Amino acid sequence: MRKYIPHLFTSLNLCCGCIAAIFIIIGQPLGAVFFMFLGIFFDFFDGLAARALKVTTEVGVQLDSLADVITSGLVPSLMMIHLMINAEWDGTIGTYLDALMVEKNPLIPEELVPSWLPVIGLLIVISAAYRLAKFNVDERQTSGFIGLPTPANAIFIASLILITEDFSPAWAYELLTNSWVLVGVTIVFSLLMHAEIPLFSLKFKSFGLKENGFVYGFVIATIAALLLFKIIAIPFIIIGYIVLSIVKNTLTK
Repeated sequence: MRKYIPHLFTSLNLCCGCIAAIFIIIGQPLGAVFFMFLGIFFDFFDGLAARALKVTTEVGVQLDSLADVITSGLVPSLMMIHLMINAEWDGTIGTYLDALMVEKNPLIPEELVPSWLPVIGLLIVISAAYRLAKFNVDERQTSGFIGLPTPANAIFIASLILITEDFSPAWAYELLTNSWVLVGVTIVFSLLMHAEIPLFSLKFKSFGLKENGFVYGFVIATIAALLLFKIIAIPFIIIGYIVLSIVKNTLTK
């Protein structure tokens, strides 16, 4: 019976991802962010439960990746498309969907309504799916990651939603309502998921201070940054995670 406990956490992850996708589709981005974070929370504990109960199975590994494709692949991809649709484009040719959007949101000038460019956001789910497939067969990623993990990428994009919904800080809001900035973020982070950059893992195999001192330090710094700077800290935490991983690997070598 205990072998199904990790599967339960993974299924909850998948369920939360599906709910998050529904929320972003119906235009409720904050609900999508909440359920995406909840799904990532369950994703953290499915592996932890499997290791603690010593019931790791091949089915569990595949199910975990399938759930992550939704929660950490499709959902952030839809979030990026949402951001692009609401960004200020420099004039595009309208489509039938654009016309519907203008009718639904009469305050949006027709010349600023996007047409095909938001489709670029689909690069995120494609890149995430390919990364998850590689992860399952890459023996180098047993204790860490090569390339940006899909949950970290998803958290970064979700933080952009939170910033634009909060309209704060003003400089960040202005930056994230620039269409080409969003296109650049999409391309860069899609590539980062496949970059040959070793990154440390936040999934604990034990809780000893000696083995996890660096990770504990990062977690404490993350909590402090969130308390001091709130939402705006999240994207910088993800960037810091990448930079610290590079520094750690350099020092180790």
